Amino acid sequence: MRLRQIEVFHAVYTNGSMTNAAAKLNVSQPSVSKVLAHAEQQLGYRLFDRIKGKLIPTPEAHQLFSHVRTVFEDVDRLRHVAVNLKASSAGRIRVASTPAFGLEILPRAVTTFREKHADAVFDIETLHLDEIHHALQESRIDIGLGFDPSARPGIERKRLARARFFVLAPSATEFGGKTALTFDDLKGRPFIGLNSRSPLGLALAKYLDAGDLAPNVVAWTETYHIAKALVATGAGITITDEITARSSIGGEVGMWPLEPAIKFDVALLQLSDSPLSLATKRFKQHLGKMVRDLLQS
Repeated sequence: MRLRQIEVFHAVYTNGSMTNAAAKLNVSQPSVSKVLAHAEQQLGYRLFDRIKGKLIPTPEAHQLFSHVRTVFEDVDRLRHVAVNLKASSAGRIRVASTPAFGLEILPRAVTTFREKHADAVFDIETLHLDEIHHALQESRIDIGLGFDPSARPGIERKRLARARFFVLAPSATEFGGKTALTFDDLKGRPFIGLNSRSPLGLALAKYLDAGDLAPNVVAWTETYHIAKALVATGAGITITDEITARSSIGGEVGMWPLEPAIKFDVALLQLSDSPLSLATKRFKQHLGKMVRDLLQS
């Protein structure tokens, strides 16, 4: 069977009539009838019986369709790949990240990528992790970047690096010459807490509860950079992720690794069965390298 015959047979079989198949394929009904007749002539058997004005698939058609469906799906995937390859580096790159990456590292990655791929166009969103999963499933974005994302059906997760929590304080001399801090060092100090909606906020809350630690909380926030900005103004100290701690956003503050170390993944997400365009693949590699370089510095 020729590809066009496979396409017409698939449309007639799945839509139940010549008229519906023609509408699906955006062609005339006589055109569908002609292609199907040629297919039956080449095969040497009928694919549909016409009974009381209805098309009824023959036993041969049922057997053939199980194989045609696989071929049809492969062809559809091939078309999708071909469209993405055509876009190349001039394609539209749709990416989302959690807020910690969205204020500095993602914009810097976009700028440095466009130095070599000036015709690339970006759609950028800053979302919470659950929203990134939904955006991927709705095909609104191609890749997402976040902390400690859980495994979800149909979503591929690629770990880029391991990060850890840091303590931030208004002054670099706040804790003398210490190179790392423990929770005991933080007791009694005004504390800016992270709401437990995020994976990191939840991980930190569990650690505090397990250790029966009750910080002197003066403010709660869901955004790590706001926590850092509050620290910079002298409102208190906080514990935040390594990306936020190392960024220039939110003001100058002192930073110390928290001991014992609480580590978590930084990962890229994409749909498992949706091929990325060449441009998006290149940017994914570029962004991953920037994240790894930052966390290994």
